[in-house]
Amino acid sequence: MTTDTVKLLDVVALIVDFPQYNLWRGQVGTVVEILAGGTAFEIEFSDRSGRTYESLGLRPEQIMVLHFEPIAPNSTTARVTA
Repeated sequence: MTTDTVKLLDVVALIVDFPQYNLWRGQVGTVVEILAGGTAFEIEFSDRSGRTYESLGLRPEQIMVLHFEPIAPNSTTARVTA
């Protein structure tokens, strides 16, 4: 994933497990801070009531941006492929 595709307030999902924080692949969070010039991001994980249960600094290769609208085939947005 390229860092220019991750923006403040993007909704992201983990693509790795963090058992020490009780966070697992697929859990969804929000980018709340851009760190180290865009080489890392503070991700906030909240419950359905909006209460934060974990906040963690992560690298771009540990997350994927979720999209709620179609992405154009020629988009520069990084895609995860199997």
